[in-house]
Amino acid sequence: MSHFETSGRARTAAWATSVAGVDATKRPAEVEVDNAHTDVSLTAGGEAAALPARLRASWQRSQTYGLTPEEMRPVFTGSVDTGSLLYECGHEVLRGLRDTLANEPVSLMITDHEGLVLCRLSDDAAIDRSLDRVHLAPGFYFAESNAGTNGLGLALADRAPSLVRADEHFCTGLRGYTCAAAPVLDPVSGEIAGTVNLTTWSDSSSQLLLALAQATAGSTTALMLARGSGRRVRPLPRGEVFRVYAEAEPDDDTEHPLSAAWTRRVTTARTALAEGRVVAAVGEPGAGRTALISAARRRIAPRERVLVARAPAPEAVRAWLTLWTPELAKDATCVIVCGAEALPAWAAAELAGLFARARRTAGGLRPRPQPFALTASDYSAIPPELAALVDTVIEVPPLRDRPDDVLPLAQRIARRHRGHEVTFTPAAVRALTSYAWPENVRQLRRVVREAASRADVVEARHLPPEVFTCAGHRLSRLQELERDEIVRCLTEPGMTMARAAAHLGMSRATLYRRTARYGIDIPGRVHRS
Repeated sequence: MSHFETSGRARTAAWATSVAGVDATKRPAEVEVDNAHTDVSLTAGGEAAALPARLRASWQRSQTYGLTPEEMRPVFTGSVDTGSLLYECGHEVLRGLRDTLANEPVSLMITDHEGLVLCRLSDDAAIDRSLDRVHLAPGFYFAESNAGTNGLGLALADRAPSLVRADEHFCTGLRGYTCAAAPVLDPVSGEIAGTVNLTTWSDSSSQLLLALAQATAGSTTALMLARGSGRRVRPLPRGEVFRVYAEAEPDDDTEHPLSAAWTRRVTTARTALAEGRVVAAVGEPGAGRTALISAARRRIAPRERVLVARAPAPEAVRAWLTLWTPELAKDATCVIVCGAEALPAWAAAELAGLFARARRTAGGLRPRPQPFALTASDYSAIPPELAALVDTVIEVPPLRDRPDDVLPLAQRIARRHRGHEVTFTPAAVRALTSYAWPENVRQLRRVVREAASRADVVEARHLPPEVFTCAGHRLSRLQELERDEIVRCLTEPGMTMARAAAHLGMSRATLYRRTARYGIDIPGRVHRS
């Protein structure tokens, strides 16, 4: 039995005694029957009366929900939305906080606006096991109506930071903990999006717990604002290894062939890999460095599997390196290390040693060593130990320098997304091929999928406003809305500047100034009245 469970019955009896002085041996249900005026009895002396006003009100609400000190009703749901902005930002902030609080007995949680626990992070196995027993875990609702007075439930009910210590919890099962929670506000609407909840043992110091919860909630809101406004914090490397199947990114699409410049580079990589050389594909992220190597290798061995490994976060490097030993021993496998420049120096040296040993071991067993390749932003950025293994460097130009590849790639992406051919009108083609694509093919894939989801014939008006703008500064939310509305009007068939200005309620001169300010350019449009 854990250290916080031993006094549960004694505390229940004390609570019962405090309710209008009734017999402490009665069950909570009997107490409720004997005291019809619950709100009066709860405030009359004893344990409940000693609570601050907010907590007394919460205890009263807990009773009206039909809860008893010995019973909670934390409802379990079958799924948690891990794709929401709240989850994405909250989880990232909590990861950073967990690193700061390493080895401290504190469990860090994000919940949604209904008290559903979305994620829980902790380095303390004992507190995790204990919280599992009371169902304070991802997938469970822990609002007041489910668990009585508790930190996150009170923060949601009162829309205010809340600290609930030990015996201040309504249910005895939670009295072994101290919980601090603070609301996370939606940066646009100002409504409560969820809470940050920090839970520790009841005998641990709680002086800074509430301040820490408030700071974490504020950081989560700030990150949600940044993400929601279009700014992206560079994602942390995950170090994942996954299989890329041959049919996932077909390069031999005869209906939508890519440019001669791309084909030449694929041929160069194919020749180098066929001869057992180590290839490094360099260029901007999203330009297709991994796709080029995969396409080259498939032309040599169509049924070979390709494993792509991203550089891991620093704390995961040791586990990441252990994945390579079994993989390098397998036949018919090509491995690609993505973003090699992100590897710590010591990890790059160990990986280079693994590759070198694998090649030496394979020398007498296979016709040629197992192929592997690297990607990086530039050859000079590759750690020296790995760079020493590279035999062939292939520069992959950004998509803005390969305008002939934009339409074929868009057609492939749309067909794969919809399962059939999708047509692009001349105006849409002009817009796609004129855009600079700062995020390269990754951005093109997102834009085309969004447009192809709206129509089988993609027109300029189906494309997002970003394709028609090149503003050199970050826009406010209000400016983004104005820009988007201007683009929507100007991409309507047959729309003139005069008609658009009238529709938008501004003069033509103002419309011209706004299009210049936002860098709006609709390819093929003649700006006339």
